[in-house]
Amino acid sequence: MSKMLPLDVVHEIRDSCLCLATQRAARQLARRFDRAFAPVGLTNGQFSLMMALNAPQAPTVGKLAEFLAMDRTTLTAALKSLERRGLVAVVADEKDKRARRLSLTQAGREALATAVPIWRETHAALQKELAQGDAEALRMSLGKLG
Repeated sequence: MSKMLPLDVVHEIRDSCLCLATQRAARQLARRFDRAFAPVGLTNGQFSLMMALNAPQAPTVGKLAEFLAMDRTTLTAALKSLERRGLVAVVADEKDKRARRLSLTQAGREALATAVPIWRETHAALQKELAQGDAEALRMSLGKLG
């Protein structure tokens, strides 16, 4: 039988672990934005993915996965539901048939345009909950980790 860790170790990790704190905050933020985007039929992850596709040149799956810090398998699964709904198009690259290029369809652009005001409102409310300057400091700190 394995020995349990002392309670003070559990509390040390609970109270100081940046990974745990970030995961908890990310899940809470994700739920908040999921609720906000529900009327548009999007999740926060789909919104972020589609926003990344709103570019003049269609990225490859690999480049998008890298930008979103996702593995390709997870990204491919996320893309399938958007593709089935007609929001995203996946086509073979003209120069390299093994690569796939991703773009928003007209319906995808319309859904994204509908979601942007919702994001703005939800994001503004979130920033009001934080002390002045905390949101920018948090963004900068998180940016240093990537």
